[in-house]
Amino acid sequence: MGPLFLLDLAAQQARWLGTRQTAIAGNVSNVSTPGYKAVDVRPFQDVMDRTAMTLQTTSPAHMSIDPSDPRGNVVRPSDGWDTTYSGNNVTIEEQLLKAGEVNRGYALNTGIVKAFNRMMLASVKG
Repeated sequence: MGPLFLLDLAAQQARWLGTRQTAIAGNVSNVSTPGYKAVDVRPFQDVMDRTAMTLQTTSPAHMSIDPSDPRGNVVRPSDGWDTTYSGNNVTIEEQLLKAGEVNRGYALNTGIVKAFNRMMLASVKG
């Protein structure tokens, strides 16, 4: 049986969700700060597209793929819904929607890991 990368993927998504939740919390805490610009992280798919994956080559005739450098979660400016007179573009409603997305992501991630754990335990008990 080969290595199982599902748990690594779940751990990477959990770290990404944590980074996004931190960015959202920072936006909410600065909702009244004049001139503050909301931030967000890159979508998880973009992070996965930039992650290096190496393929095992068993024959010299196989095609080679140059892996890209793994990129971390980069916090970037976010286009807010509204900009107030003070220059602040954070809206509570938008941040609450993003927090809900993070919550659903954690729930899905946890559910998949639990299901995978149950399958592994069932296969071991045999």
